[in-house]
Amino acid sequence: MVITEIFRSIQGESTHAGLPCIFVRLTGCNLRCTWCDTAYAFYGGAKRTVDDVMAEVHSLAGPPGQFSDQSNDQSGCPHVRLVEITGGEPLLQPETPELARRLLADGFTVLVETSGERPIAALPREVIKIMDVKCPDSGEHGTFDFANLDFLSAHDEIKFVIASRRDYDFAREFLAAHKLADRVRQVLFAPVAPSPEGSPSGQKGSWPGLEARDLAEWILADRLPVRMNLQLHKFIWDPAMHGV
Repeated sequence: MVITEIFRSIQGESTHAGLPCIFVRLTGCNLRCTWCDTAYAFYGGAKRTVDDVMAEVHSLAGPPGQFSDQSNDQSGCPHVRLVEITGGEPLLQPETPELARRLLADGFTVLVETSGERPIAALPREVIKIMDVKCPDSGEHGTFDFANLDFLSAHDEIKFVIASRRDYDFAREFLAAHKLADRVRQVLFAPVAPSPEGSPSGQKGSWPGLEARDLAEWILADRLPVRMNLQLHKFIWDPAMHGV
């Protein structure tokens, strides 16, 4: 596999937000969303075997039932049982389903965050898939693979990243047309955060973001059965930081 980074942090998104989580960020993406905040994962990375990745995840997870005497010790934290495989686009790499299977077999809860453009059928059904549907302002509208809807489970989540009222209207109509609230555990509406200073901008330049209050008011006005998804890690750490 080609890996950009593996790190432990607080999960910033989805219904698991706020929980300690180990992130495995794979390198490479075939989309170029206007507001992408992880363009540094498009290229580079290091080749690692699945065994290597598993060993590092276990090191970061720590031994079950034990606590570190040192709060900043990366190898001895309370046992972490949540792992997210992300990118880039993790489903570009053929080893991803095998990595997910091995993590599940070792007792981890596994999240896979994907763009919705790649087929998800090869992933074990126990994986919690957090799948995007790209809105018009992403610049990648129309890339969604509708066959993926048939491979979703009741524990999965669908996310819309929303940059404008146009994006919101698209997401609201998609939600209703495909009865998403009946298909998955949660539908997430996430406002685009402004491009952070000091970080690599998206492939199409910087972007202003969407006021969270605007999105909240639209959701409330329409009484939508969705969860508003803020990127918690960007409130905790500098939005330009990697590895958090």
